[in-house]
This record gives sequence, structure tokens and C-alpha cells, in this order.
Amino acid sequence: MENYLSTRVAYGEALATLGDQYDFVVLDADLSKATQTCLFAKKFPGRFFNIGISEGDMMSTAAGLASCGKMVFASTFAMFAAGRAYEQIRNSIAYNGLNVKICATHAGVLIGEDGASHQCIEDISLMRTIPGMTVIVPCDQYSAYRAVEAAIHFHGPVYLRFGRMSSRPVYQENPDFQIGKGIVLREGNDVTIVAIGDLVKESMKAAEILAAKGVSAAVIDMHTVKPIDRDLIIKYASVSKKVITAEDHSIIGGLGSAVAEVLAEGNLAQLRRVGIMDCFGRSGTRDALMEKYELNAEKIVKTYDSFQD
Repeated sequence: MENYLSTRVAYGEALATLGDQYDFVVLDADLSKATQTCLFAKKFPGRFFNIGISEGDMMSTAAGLASCGKMVFASTFAMFAAGRAYEQIRNSIAYNGLNVKICATHAGVLIGEDGASHQCIEDISLMRTIPGMTVIVPCDQYSAYRAVEAAIHFHGPVYLRFGRMSSRPVYQENPDFQIGKGIVLREGNDVTIVAIGDLVKESMKAAEILAAKGVSAAVIDMHTVKPIDRDLIIKYASVSKKVITAEDHSIIGGLGSAVAEVLAEGNLAQLRRVGIMDCFGRSGTRDALMEKYELNAEKIVKTYDSFQD
């Protein structure tokens, strides 16, 4: 069996690799084995700081270091980053436009058995409403590496969202990753599927199923939710007139909302959203949760069938 990596492991490996080339420090809130910042800590112990189970302190410390000229990666679970430390991210980091990369692992319900208290399904919504915040959601190990690299070259606050489980990659090698530019994975004229994270792969599966039915589906990896690639959405929606968004996140405030805003302003296309339907997660295996919350190719196909010509 091939050794596929989760995006969180790819994140940790990227830090350890890129630490040779770039001058940054890494903070963690006593979760370095889970967030995989332990890889950086082992290689660069003088540039790694475990702040302990005190996420607000960690973000404030990150702000202090950044205000003195350091680039900082601050890592913890999405629930504790976007949730518990929201005020510090908003007021200390984003308000001052500081060069802090907030790296949140274990996002969404597909992290599995951790349950509702740890399954953050509102973090994209929280982060994308903060002025000046860039929000990135890579879909596999290769795009995760490129996302970290792109964040290094970008000056300012960035929220990077990573998953827990490993899966077969979408890309065969590092993609041409540019912040704010979606990647077209498949061309199509009948419907445009815009996805992030784990749902990118499911969208590609859905496109294959639809193709067998004679439906031509375009698939876009919209890895940057903010700033979203408005031009790409407009280009494809203007042709297909039908758009489906797919995400392991609440349909309120996430990718679906971001795309809806673009479409509504131009009255461009019908929209359907696949995601968490205004409810909390629950404990279960990844596969069971994918089925329960219909975060899969089959749901995307059924969603296409719901469009009215």
C-alpha cells in the first residue's frame, strides 16, 4: 500500500523542510504530535516554542514576535484556533496586519471519533469575516506543502486549514499553487463543481459518475476561500449556469456562502451547496461520518439532479 499523507502531516513536513530556507518560528499549544509541528521542533529546537494549553496566550505571543519582525506559524486544532483564540487573532494579529500564519489541524467532521466538541465546522466562516485575513484549505499532501510555501512568501495574516486523515492525493506532484487562484481540475459545460479539502477528491469522483450519464462537469479546487477567485467562478458559472459547492464545513459562512456572494452579485447561475447542514458533528469513523453527513460523490450527483432547467 502506498504511503499517502494527511494534510496535517504534509504541513509538518513542509515546516521541517522549508525551515532550512526561510527564517520563521513555530508555536504550538501542547499538540505538536497531532499537528506534526514536532517534526520542526526536532530539527530546529531553538525556533520552536510550546506555549502549553493556552491558545489565547499562543496567539498573543505570536503577535508579539511578529511585531518584532519574526514570521510566525502558530498551530493547534481548528476548534481551539478559530474558536477559543478568536479574539486574540482578530484584535492582536489581524487588526495589526501581522505576519502570523494560523495553522489549524483536525478541521471538519471527517476527523473522525473526536466528536462534536472537536469537530470545528464554523472556522472558515469565522476567519473569512476578519478583515485582511487570507483563508486557505489545501486538498491533499502536495497542495498542503505548496500552501505553506505560498504563505511564507505572503506577508500578512493567513489561516491554513488542515485535516486529520490520510487519503489518496488529488495531485500527482506539487501543483501550480497561487493564493487567490483556483485550480481547474476538469473541464465541463453542464455544471461547475467548486470544492475544498476532502471534498475535492469526492467532486472528481462525482464528475466521473456524471460523465457516465452524459453530464459534463467542471471541477475547481478553490483552495483559497478568501480572497476567492471571482473571475474563475464567473467564467465557469456563466457557461454552465449551474454551480455546486462542496465542503467539510457548515454551508453557512463557508465556501458555499463565498461562492453564493459572487453568483448573487452577478445573477449568474443556480447554486446548490453540499456541506454540513446547520448541525453539529458526532463521533464516528471517517467513512461513517462521510455517509451520515453526505459528504461524498453520491450526494454531489444527487444534488445535480435537483437542478431545475
